[in-house]
Amino acid sequence: MTRNRRDPADGLAVYRVGGVVRDELMGRASKDADYVVVDASPEQMQSRGFRPVGRDFPVFLHPDSGEEYALARTERKSGHGYHGFVFHTGPDVTLEDDLARRDLTVNAMARSPAGELIDPFGGRQDLEKCILRHVSPAFREDPVRVLRLARFAARFPDFRVAAETLALCREMVSDGEVDHLVPERVWQEMARALMESCPSRFFKVLRETGALAVILPEVDCLFGVPQVEKFHPEIDTGIHTLMVVEQAALLDATLAARFACLVHDLGKSLTPREQWPRHIGHEKRGLEPIRGVCERLRVPSDCRDLALLVGEFHLHAHRALDLKSATVVKLLERLDLFRRPERLDPFLLACEADWRGRKGLDERPYPQADFLRRALATAAAVDARGFVEQGLRGPAIATAMHEARVRAVAGLPK
Repeated sequence: MTRNRRDPADGLAVYRVGGVVRDELMGRASKDADYVVVDASPEQMQSRGFRPVGRDFPVFLHPDSGEEYALARTERKSGHGYHGFVFHTGPDVTLEDDLARRDLTVNAMARSPAGELIDPFGGRQDLEKCILRHVSPAFREDPVRVLRLARFAARFPDFRVAAETLALCREMVSDGEVDHLVPERVWQEMARALMESCPSRFFKVLRETGALAVILPEVDCLFGVPQVEKFHPEIDTGIHTLMVVEQAALLDATLAARFACLVHDLGKSLTPREQWPRHIGHEKRGLEPIRGVCERLRVPSDCRDLALLVGEFHLHAHRALDLKSATVVKLLERLDLFRRPERLDPFLLACEADWRGRKGLDERPYPQADFLRRALATAAAVDARGFVEQGLRGPAIATAMHEARVRAVAGLPK
């Protein structure tokens, strides 16, 4: 008979902390549990089989579950940005010391092994009042916390940001601390925010703090740019952009599609003022700023590629029912859908979100999507073998295929 192996964490002062405690109090499921260990050394952790993974401060993986266990620590500002900190661990660091360095009060609670709630900063009360509030003035020492605040606002749309926390964030922006955010971290937080239930709040909060003009000036400058009221009852391009992002979330769009929605109208900020509120040619003008955002934030290639396609061709999709068959086939070719048909659905979701992301028009149907799906299926069914058997070679086959696809699409009902 084999005996159960003892849990390596037995005998340690281990507390569940952060998001898992917050989510339990909210009745929400939490994916990961974070643990803080008080009054232990790195040597003790390793002797129990925990695997060290932290470079800047001691974090360990449980040898069986793989969950993260961090030693209680304090931090002291030593420079600019996310990495400008000196960390300290030791038997003198208490659980309260560790919680004090966290960003928001709702994330600064812990559970003891016996189930007792440890809440030294009023996180439970703020949770009940639906308030996002910073724990201490030390919040200002890490610019990533501005992004995290905005992301939690996107996750919890019923929560308001405390006035004093907004004021502190504005000071951080004014002092230039946000200038030191690294691109990878900006994209990481933005990508997570785009996948939250109310992604527009991420950008609204950043704009309230002034951080959006630093992090995404291409989006920030859309606010105040007018559009033709007949097509855009909301008028303001920035407001329209956030409405489109919200529609993408309602449509359960992929990250790539949601990012495409965010940047699809960047060209409108480049329209000469004397041409307002019309924006003829904004699709082409928007490609350069889309590339600029993607390069600066090191956006993954799949998100970049879809954003460029949506930016350039979203109006083609909107007019799909009125386009000539040859133009429809050309659109399918420009989207490279005969080789990469998996691109079609995220492209159409982004276009549908743009179509619906307008004041009072959020429920209007988008039959263009069904038509373009049928057009691709019909055109893709054209087989090259018949043309090869006719003796055609090289470019002649491509020309014949294109013409046959045009004829096939022309036969589709609209």
